[in-house]
Amino acid sequence: MTEDRGDLDLTLQVEKLKKRVREAEGETSLVKAVGMNSPEMRAMKKSIEEKDLLIQELRMRIRDMLLISEQHRSILGAEITDRKRLEKEVRDLKVQMSEYMSVRVDSARKSGA
Repeated sequence: MTEDRGDLDLTLQVEKLKKRVREAEGETSLVKAVGMNSPEMRAMKKSIEEKDLLIQELRMRIRDMLLISEQHRSILGAEITDRKRLEKEVRDLKVQMSEYMSVRVDSARKSGA
């Protein structure tokens, strides 16, 4: 006792929907397959890979620059320490020279007087 009610028959509607779902899934699969292997997608993947390589290179350069900066800081610290030591030596020599000169002046006065 199966009646065909045309478009109102739920069985026919379900079958039509199942067919549309299969077709949509097939199209989606094709779009995904073509889309992932399309020239545009390959170009995008290549671009991303190139940018990743560039980022790695930049990170390595930054690391190298930080090492150089640390070395320069160390050298500058040593230079500052040496400069302070030399300035102290110059001050000490000035004092010694002043004392020497005053002794010579005093000696000259005593011998000339």
